[in-house]
Amino acid sequence: MTNSSDHYGDVSPFKTGMAGACPRCGQGKMLKGLLGVHDKCNACDLDYDFADSGDGPAVFVILILGFIVVGLGLIIEVNYSPPLWLHFLILFPLVIGLGLWGLRVCKGLFLAYQYHNDADEGHLSEGDLDD
Repeated sequence: MTNSSDHYGDVSPFKTGMAGACPRCGQGKMLKGLLGVHDKCNACDLDYDFADSGDGPAVFVILILGFIVVGLGLIIEVNYSPPLWLHFLILFPLVIGLGLWGLRVCKGLFLAYQYHNDADEGHLSEGDLDD
């Protein structure tokens, strides 16, 4: 994975991550469907074999969305005291919509920054092992 900014210009990893675009050229699409990753960029032929976001996006979305939804639920309960079914009717679509959107955006950001920072798996050498 080589960062060739001389050929493709300076591409912002934040902008490409938010858009789900190719982190090298910014033109092609990196994400397909909801959370899938294409095999390669259709504009610059960058191979997306490096792309592995793991559970990072899910953790961020769960923590941030949990804070928002629980806070909103408490505010609604304290101010209006609606029945439980109305809480469900209001908050369930919010959780589903923001959760799916947040997962897509976070995955795009994780993969774009992974490419930008040239991140790779950690490897141990012979000298690093303690016997």
